[in-house]
Amino acid sequence: MTRRVCFTMQLQRDRIADYLAAHETVWPEMREALSETGWSDYSLFVRESDGLVVGYLVTDDFDRARARMAEQEVNARWQATMAPYFESSEDPDRSMVSLEEYFHLA
Repeated sequence: MTRRVCFTMQLQRDRIADYLAAHETVWPEMREALSETGWSDYSLFVRESDGLVVGYLVTDDFDRARARMAEQEVNARWQATMAPYFESSEDPDRSMVSLEEYFHLA
C-alpha cells in the first residue's frame, strides 16, 4: 500500500542559505539512489525564518526505504556533507521527526 510521509528537521539559522545552495545540485547518484530505494514524489520545503525543513514523499514502506537508503555509500557521503547544516549533531537521516497524517482530501 502506498503511503504519504511527512517529516521535519531543523537547520541552524546561520546555515540556511548554504543548505539551500547545496541542494541546487543534488548529486545524480544521490537522486538515483533515492529513486531506487523507494523514495518517490520526494520534496523538501523550508521556512527560511527559522530553518524548519519539511520533507514529503510517497513510498510503500518508509522504514524499509530509510533502511535501504542507509545502506547506500552515496547516502553516507551526502549525509556527512549535510550534517553541519543541522542543529542536531547526528546524521540528518536520524534526526527526521515523522508527522502523523490525520486528514487527506483526495
